[in-house]
Amino acid sequence: MTTKKDKIEKARLKLRARHLAEGAAQSPSKEQIASRLPIGQTETVKWPVLDLGTHPSIEKSEWSLRVDGAVELPFSMSWGDLMQAPQVDDTSDFHCVTTWSKLNMRWRGISLWSVILQAQPHEQAVAAMCYGADGYTTNLSLSAIRAPGVLLVHEYDGKPLSRAHGGPCRVITPQLYAWKGTKWIQRIEILTVDTPGYWEQRGYSNTADPWTDDRYGDVLPEAVREELEKK
Repeated sequence: MTTKKDKIEKARLKLRARHLAEGAAQSPSKEQIASRLPIGQTETVKWPVLDLGTHPSIEKSEWSLRVDGAVELPFSMSWGDLMQAPQVDDTSDFHCVTTWSKLNMRWRGISLWSVILQAQPHEQAVAAMCYGADGYTTNLSLSAIRAPGVLLVHEYDGKPLSRAHGGPCRVITPQLYAWKGTKWIQRIEILTVDTPGYWEQRGYSNTADPWTDDRYGDVLPEAVREELEKK
């Protein structure tokens, strides 16, 4: 039986195949940079909902974030800890790999890098694996996490972040495609080897830079190709 998750995965991989068949895009033009729209992106007013087909229901009183892995001081953060941390109000753009971009999104949250620093990563640490309550994973290099605007957010446009968009708390990565921002975030594992997450294992880019059209890897993993052909 084909599940909603299967359909989403198949549609995403078809998009990947079409992109690779069309060939790599050129560097962004001056006009694209001025418009803040990376290669192949179209501005949207709405904020589409894209996920694996599951929307976990998490009460703020039950929410927690675990930071562990290659760290000196693993710890868990409660909702109260999140609210007591220094808050950041920021406006940034949101670029989805499925070719839409939403500009001037207003967020409130805390610096993701400041959270990781509390755990004191080992000298050999190079990346983090982010885990969502829906079973989703994605990897981020520590250098990417240090970029401005990479936040754990709990508000959008002055209101609590909705469940459909990853509330009560999610990661946003404005400088990368949005699949790198985990919804319903519940754990961050610090890694000494940069390991691919859910979509990266299925042929998406490991680095995900919108401004270089860095959407997909060149080769679809054989196991994923065989699985896709069965569906």
